[in-house]
Formats: sequence, structure tokens, C-alpha cells
Amino acid sequence: MAVERLIPEIGSIPRFPVTKISLPDWRDGLLVRSPNWLGDAVMTLPALVQLKKIVPKPCGLFVVCPQGIAPLFEAMPAIVDRVIPLHDPHAFPSREEYRRVRWILAGVGILFNNSFRDALWLKYARIPKLYGAAARFRSFLLERSFSFPPRLDRVLNKPHQAAKYLSVAMALGAEEWDGTLPRFDIPYEPELYPDTLRAALGCDNLLAIAPGAAYGDAKRWNTEEFRETALWWIREKGGHVALLSARNEADSARRVLDGLPENRVFDLAGKTSLNALMLLLRNCRMCAANDSGTMHLAAVLGAPGVVPFGPTDPAATSPLSARWRILYDKQPCAPCFKRECPEGTKKCLGAIRGADMIEAMKSLEKI
Repeated sequence: MAVERLIPEIGSIPRFPVTKISLPDWRDGLLVRSPNWLGDAVMTLPALVQLKKIVPKPCGLFVVCPQGIAPLFEAMPAIVDRVIPLHDPHAFPSREEYRRVRWILAGVGILFNNSFRDALWLKYARIPKLYGAAARFRSFLLERSFSFPPRLDRVLNKPHQAAKYLSVAMALGAEEWDGTLPRFDIPYEPELYPDTLRAALGCDNLLAIAPGAAYGDAKRWNTEEFRETALWWIREKGGHVALLSARNEADSARRVLDGLPENRVFDLAGKTSLNALMLLLRNCRMCAANDSGTMHLAAVLGAPGVVPFGPTDPAATSPLSARWRILYDKQPCAPCFKRECPEGTKKCLGAIRGADMIEAMKSLEKI
């Protein structure tokens, strides 16, 4: 099978009976427990946009999330009124974190994760009405739970994850999403940035390359193909390349830079805060990334890009932008959702070449 070039779309949204919330039941507003992963958190943004429209004034919309992704929600002041970061999202909150949630006096809570623990402590935080997916035997803690089809291996799964979040919002009275994403107010603090970062932010022909994937090696496209793409951008487009990665993936990411002209490369692997990463992605002309949080973030910030998909599902977790292209070579074993390739071959990604990435980028320039 030839490599497919897919245009992302979230498809149809599951429909549930609508239960509109009465004005007294809102109390001081809505509290949303975000997913822990950056990419999953980004996919909640359409739902947050729609939920904001139904929260009555002067009530607020509040987000509880891991400390590491708090800047994402803090950069959306028109949507999110307050962010409560959790130092350890995999444990019960500290006394101070619990107190901050209690003092919000939210009348309604939505869990966009599947945690039993979070449903339990939010219930004890005296949020009267909790809503979320039916998962991990927590439905008895929820005012209403929502059931979705189980994820299946080796087939493409619908609905899209963003559509699931939207379906919960719509079941509480939100209107159908019109494609609008939040406006981001990202702090710009050049006096705190190193010279390399400031130079990259000032570049007007920048390709952002993100060769990492926190989920596991199975999602990482071949280094040589990323390098071929970067070299084409430098030689044919006369541009610069910014290398991006998490700190724990920086050493492996830097292999992309082998043989590239040093004066055309900004090595920012492991060197950016989330705010700085958002500024870079909003500034870049194009992005090449694996299926990762960086991919999702770049898409909602308006950067066009190309992503190779392999062991994960382009039907369920594609970027939220029609200005992206997905490269996909469907194998009988894919999507397997494994962190490491069981066969050790990564053949689902192996058939995708740098030339495929380059051709997809050329097609995006015509839009």
C-alpha cells in the first residue's frame, strides 16, 4: 500500500440526551480536570471554548491540571478564569491544592480524564455535580457518566478524542463547535531567553522539527528522514531549522542535526519552557513532528505541518487543523498503541520517507 496523505478532521460527534444545568446549580462556576498529557489537554480546547459560552456570568471556568501544562491554560484568559496546578497529578492533591479547589465553590465539575482518584477527591471537595466518561468503576461518583466505544487495536477508531470531549460539553447544553479555537496570550520575556532562542524567535523562515515522542520509541520516525527534510528546507527554501524536544529526549533528538550547516540550525532540544515552545511554534512557517504534544500544540497555534503516524491512530488523535497533513502507511498490525514495536521493525513508519514529508510540505504551501 502506498503512503497515504490524510487531511485531519474530527468527524461526527457522539450525541447524548441534553441535561441543561439550572442557574443555581452552577454556584460559582465550572471546574474542569484536564488530562495529564499535553496532546490530550490540547484536544480538550474545542470543548472548553463551547463550555465557556454556557457558564453564566459572573461564574467562572476553572481548570485543574498538571503543573507542567498549566501555561497552556494560563495563556487563554478569555476562556479560563483560573488554573489550579497539581504538583503530582498521579497522587491525591496536597492540602493546599485541595483547599484551593474547595474555595472556588464550583457547582459543576467535568473530568476529561479517566481517573477514579480524581473523581473521588473532587467529590469530597464538595462539587455537587460531576460529569465524565464511564471509566474505572467511578460512575457512582458522577451525576452522569458517558459511555464510548472501547478502543480496538489494528483498526482506525472513531470518534476523535476531541469529539468525545465535545460530546460531553454538548450533553450539558453547549452548542456544536464551529471550528473556533482560543486566542492565546503568551508571555514574551526576551530578557530571560538565551541568545539561541531569541534568534529563533526573530527568524521569519523557520522550520520547527520535533523528532521526539514521550509515549515511546515506537512513535518516533527515523532520524535520517527528519534530517533529509531539514536539509531540503535549508537548501531549497533558504530557511533555518529549530530542533525541539523534551529534556529527556534531547540527546537522541540531536542526531537529526548531524551534517547540517551549523549557521542554519537552532539547537533548542530540551531548552524551552512551555511558554517559549508556544512562541516558537506560533512563529514558525512550517512544522515537522511525530504524533506528540508538540504536534497538537503547533496545530492549534496556527502553524501548518506534517506528521507521520504509525502505531497510533490518525482517526482518533489527528491534529486539530486542516493545515496539517498526516502521512500514513496502514499495516495489518497497526495501530497497535505499543510504546515499543513488538516486532522491532517499526514497519508502519519505515515506509514513510523524507520525500513524502517534503511533498506534503510543498502541497501545504499552495493553500
